[in-house]
Formats: sequence, structure tokens, C-alpha cells
Amino acid sequence: MSFQERYVEADGFRIRYLEAGQGAPLIWFHGGGGLQLNKLHALLASKHRLIALEVPGFGDSPVNQRTKNLAELAATMGAALTALGIDQFDVMGISFGGALTLWTTILLADRVKSAVLLAPAAYRPNRSTPPTPEQMRNMLYAHPERVPPAPPPPAELTQKQMALAIRVMAASPQAEMEAGMKDCKVPVLVLMGTEDRLIPPAMARHYREILPDCYLVMVYDAAHALDVDRPEACFAVIDDFLMRQGKFVVSNEDGAIFP
Repeated sequence: MSFQERYVEADGFRIRYLEAGQGAPLIWFHGGGGLQLNKLHALLASKHRLIALEVPGFGDSPVNQRTKNLAELAATMGAALTALGIDQFDVMGISFGGALTLWTTILLADRVKSAVLLAPAAYRPNRSTPPTPEQMRNMLYAHPERVPPAPPPPAELTQKQMALAIRVMAASPQAEMEAGMKDCKVPVLVLMGTEDRLIPPAMARHYREILPDCYLVMVYDAAHALDVDRPEACFAVIDDFLMRQGKFVVSNEDGAIFP
């Protein structure tokens, strides 16, 4: 599947995005490591019009000091979709992008048909010290030895991206988020890896307890980067959810392990 690189001007930012596929639009928000496509994206684009937006301040875009929190960032991404002529859409994201997806769903509920949160970071454990690169690799993947080695990104790029992600997540008002979650009528699917050592799977209970229409699936033998560990399993559940939405095959009262 060939993705086309394009740009859109919105909310004072020049926003890069990658697009492939046809059909109803499915919006992807990347994690704190930046916009990186993998097999899951190709699978999704085979059934949907997948649009992967790059958050201003990530990649080659200038440092973003303007955006204060995830609510502002969600408004910016909504403006980008408006500029692309997209009114109604499904939205999904992983980790930092999962938290952004949640805020987008809350603030743009009249436009969001359904939302998918993969290992979302809206709720996360407090860590006294950041993990080392080796520790982070072991937290991200259930089987790090299976992930092909790749040259690390430039240190200044990683620092720029992570500083923005950490800053806007820390400044996002928790009480406002939870109030919005309680009133949210959008169907939401939460996927967590059973081997996630960065955000423990038990944290998924927050979404189940607060969101009125929430479905939880635990993906077996997957860590935080469950899209890399188990792309086919993630695709099977996500594609089924997007087709069925409020009549999803998995009960919203009983979690399930995807083998």
C-alpha cells in the first residue's frame, strides 16, 4: 500500500499527513515517537481511507511552543480535518496519540463516529526516573529481538517530540477530561497489550468505568507497541469494531483476550 505525503494549512500550522486507501475517513494520531507507519496501517488502508496526521512540533516541523494542552491540540487537528473537507470520521491513536484521540472524541463528538484507543496514555503511572533506551525498548515490545534493528532518530528530534508530548499531556485538565468522558456517547474501543510494561493493562479500567459506551480488548502477547507486536490481531478487532460500532461483537461488560 503506497501512502502519499501531503500538507494542509490549519490553525496557523502547516501540518504534514500521509494518506492511502479509499472509503470513509479513518484518522490516525501517532505516539510520542512520531509518525511512523507499519503493517497495521497498510492493513487499515486496504479497507479504509487512512489519514495519518503529524502533530505540529513533530518531525521536521518547527518547535511547537504555542499549543498548551491536549484540548488545544485536538482543536488544531479538528481544524486540519475541516480544511481537508472532512466532517464525519472515525479516529484512532496509540499512546500519546490515544490520549489525543480521547480529547478529539470529547471535543468533536458531533463529528466522531467511533474512536479506537491503543495503549492510551490519558491515564499512566507516575515514574520517578525516565527509562533508559534499552529499558524503553523492552517496555515497547513483547519480543524486542524480533523487531528489526534501525538507526536511532537524532537525539534533538526525540527531545523535541517528547518534550511537547509530555508538556501538553501534563497540562491537560483531568477533571475536564473525565467530565467529558462521562457525557460522551461515541462508541470507544480500547486495546491494551497483555505484556505492556509502560502503561499497565489494569489502567484500562478507567475508560471502562467512565465512558458510557466503551469496549475493551486485551491483545495477547503484545506490549505497548501492540500495533507492531500484533498488527493482524489489532486489525481484525479494529476493522470489526469500525463496521459494527455500537453493535460490536465484544461485550462492553466483559473484556476479552484476542489470541
